[in-house]
Amino acid sequence: MKTYPMIIGGETIDTGKTFAVINPASGQAFALAQEADVAQVDAAVAAARHAFAAWSELPDTDRKRLLHRLGDLLELHTRELMELVTLETGKPLHGLDGVGAGMELGGAIAWTRATADLDLEPVVIQDDHLARVEVRHKPLGVVASITPWNWPLMIAIWHVIPALRAGNTVVLKPSEYTPLATARLVELANQILPAGVLNLVTGGGAVGAALAGHAEVNKVVFTGSTRTGKRIMEMAATTLKRLTLELGGNDAGIVLPDADIPKIAAQLFGAAFHNNGQTCACLKRLYVHERHYEELCAELARLAAEMKVGDGMDPATQLGPLQNQAQLDIVRTLSEEARALGGTILAGGKAKPGPGYFFEPTIVAGLTNGTRLVDEEQFGPILPVIRYRDVEEAVRLANDNPNGLGGSVWSSDVSRAEEVARRLQCGSVWINGHGAVQPDAPFGGIKQSGIGVEFGRQGLLEFCSVQTLKILKQ
Repeated sequence: MKTYPMIIGGETIDTGKTFAVINPASGQAFALAQEADVAQVDAAVAAARHAFAAWSELPDTDRKRLLHRLGDLLELHTRELMELVTLETGKPLHGLDGVGAGMELGGAIAWTRATADLDLEPVVIQDDHLARVEVRHKPLGVVASITPWNWPLMIAIWHVIPALRAGNTVVLKPSEYTPLATARLVELANQILPAGVLNLVTGGGAVGAALAGHAEVNKVVFTGSTRTGKRIMEMAATTLKRLTLELGGNDAGIVLPDADIPKIAAQLFGAAFHNNGQTCACLKRLYVHERHYEELCAELARLAAEMKVGDGMDPATQLGPLQNQAQLDIVRTLSEEARALGGTILAGGKAKPGPGYFFEPTIVAGLTNGTRLVDEEQFGPILPVIRYRDVEEAVRLANDNPNGLGGSVWSSDVSRAEEVARRLQCGSVWINGHGAVQPDAPFGGIKQSGIGVEFGRQGLLEFCSVQTLKILKQ
């Protein structure tokens, strides 16, 4: 069984202690990863600190060139990385609507190249006979990146590339459930980046806590649950670290009375079920006008029953397993509670027999706000469909949640949909779609879905401090 190394200061590290990585399609271990302790976290931060001076002074053109080389290297190793992603996450190679390991690699490459090309030119706000005033953006120092298990490689890219582009150095800690593709990414990156610029430590929550609370870390960027994000915020407070937190979501979709149901049903299903619902910005609760409720419920149930669920290494698989046993247990419990509270299971509703963490794609009717399946983020292949009578009620129900990551409005009248969309309390809103993000458009949550934004120039500036330079003219 192969063991994947940690990398600190450009060197592979053998800690003498490993942990198993499970293939969720089988429930069996298929590889090992090094397990770090506090000493390795200290060493990684020290390596990043040592590398910072030279990396931050490197000309922009050189940093851009090296990041483009990394994008080329990812493309060269696409198939290898795709297979690692599928083996450790369970997601299909291709998947429902093309959302799978292939899309994860394609997205990682595209984000690397687009972010490499962003500029950080000074902004001149005054230049006259009295003074010249410029706003400059400077790197922060050492950035700690803590990534989740649902999109391990792409989210690592979302964290790491803007940090490096801005001139910071990075210590990356992936989820202990999915460390392998990330470990391979860091191994490839260290073929072209100076030693210590990108370091990897692997292990469980204690490793993440040591990194988040480290006195020599200047910023923490974290994607994951709101509960863990709050703990990271507490640890970061001791040294007033900068934070970017992309946390839990419970995205609502509203289907307006004029919607074309046959046209949008498959799109709605894909928005809710791609990656088995294990995406922060998946559609997680769907509000449907009573005029279309029965029709849309029936069509979503039909689509759920037709899905090919299986091992992600099978090219025909549309939906794979849940990534881990704990997440399977959460989805199973929510399904059982929904049934007990009067919800009608229109399709699915139970785990599949046999090995692996498989759960049937599930559509639940007859619930509303105030039940766990509607109020909490399920992060799995189960969708509550909620009936509403008028648009005011739909907006009120959609906003009645502590999360505020994304939302969507579905209508044949784009102007009417835009009016409703402006009233949704969330960081991103889509009309006649849901969850599509891109490297040049800011993405982030409000309320308890996070702090800060990612992507584009706004996301890049999250990795910088602001320095105002004022030159008085004599």
